[in-house]
Amino acid sequence: MATRALRRSVARVRAAAASDAAGLRQALAALLVSSGGDLLAGLTLGAITGTLEALPGLLVLVPAAIGMRGNIFGALGSRLGTAIHTGTFRFSWRRDTVVGQNLWASVVLTLSISAALAVLAKTMASLFGVADTISLLDFLVISIVGGVLSSVVVLAVTLGVAGLSVRRGWDMDNVAAPLVTASGDMVTLPSLFLATFLVGLGGVTAVIGTLSALVAVTALGLAWRTDREVMRRVLHESMPVLLVAGTIDIVAGLTIEHRVESFLTYPALLVLVPPFLEDTGALGGILSARLASKLHLGVITPAVKPQRPARDDFAIIGLLAVPVFTLLALSADLVSALFGFASPGALQMIAITLIGGLLSTAVAVVVSYYGSALTYRLGLDPDNYGIPLLTSTMDLVGALSLVFAIIVLRVS
Repeated sequence: MATRALRRSVARVRAAAASDAAGLRQALAALLVSSGGDLLAGLTLGAITGTLEALPGLLVLVPAAIGMRGNIFGALGSRLGTAIHTGTFRFSWRRDTVVGQNLWASVVLTLSISAALAVLAKTMASLFGVADTISLLDFLVISIVGGVLSSVVVLAVTLGVAGLSVRRGWDMDNVAAPLVTASGDMVTLPSLFLATFLVGLGGVTAVIGTLSALVAVTALGLAWRTDREVMRRVLHESMPVLLVAGTIDIVAGLTIEHRVESFLTYPALLVLVPPFLEDTGALGGILSARLASKLHLGVITPAVKPQRPARDDFAIIGLLAVPVFTLLALSADLVSALFGFASPGALQMIAITLIGGLLSTAVAVVVSYYGSALTYRLGLDPDNYGIPLLTSTMDLVGALSLVFAIIVLRVS
């Protein structure tokens, strides 16, 4: 009986992969590119350990700042993907166009959420015993200035991916999430690092922090009451979920902060953190974007029991997870060896990423499907909710799964 069920499952996975071979290749290529890019983020994290030690509490902000770029612009990519599928995509910054309203909404969200993350990071770090944390003004400067610098690049990447998808016939649902989130990971840490040079300058830091916060609050206040329907809907629906997502990411940062000794023993594990968290979120992001498009197009309905097209997508995500996490472990181990970072060894790295990665992927499937189905059933746009909820949840789940795998394998 068990053997027969296993054969049916294998046959179903093969059928799902064969039915969307092009999409599978696109998604795998995007995931591998994003993993490679995120290794650079991991190396950056290892290189700025001195800054993290000099600015207590900054590590708490890092996953949230990285995740928020993916949340905001991953959701933008998902909405642009839906616009491409439904034939409403026309590139323009004009606020009377669908794309223009989405772009301006993303700019406002960048400013306002960056300010909110600074407040959350300072509050949570103080409440959970991170000693001698930097001041709120320091957090505001680093979060807002660093967020703006990185968002300029990520916005350009998102628009570039959308343009290429239209011209080359790519399915943006398969490539946007991993490429956009990877670009956010690569540029956010260097941007935050650059912003730290504005900290500790006395009155200069105070002025920059205060002005940045005022600009963020003013932009949100003006945009919140806009008469542009698409922009207003994106803001009204995105703000609550992004705040929840930011809080979850802050908790993920606290999780890593409280287990930092394990990562310092083997810096290769620290190199692993950004790409591992990105890949768990990207796999779920691909699934979430595919499900959102299927819901909009009527291919599936938001039923309690997933329908066959949705289950096929689950199989594809599971099929992608194994090579992605295996190659990630090998790449992180190799890069760490090249830069002289201690590692527990290639086999241990593979075991850590597969145990943590498959656990995270299973959670991603559940969160993606029921999150998309629930928001659609409530009359909300799953493009606005799916990726932010999924990626932030996966940052926390990924951090917990990674720590769990390290503990289970007794790597310390």
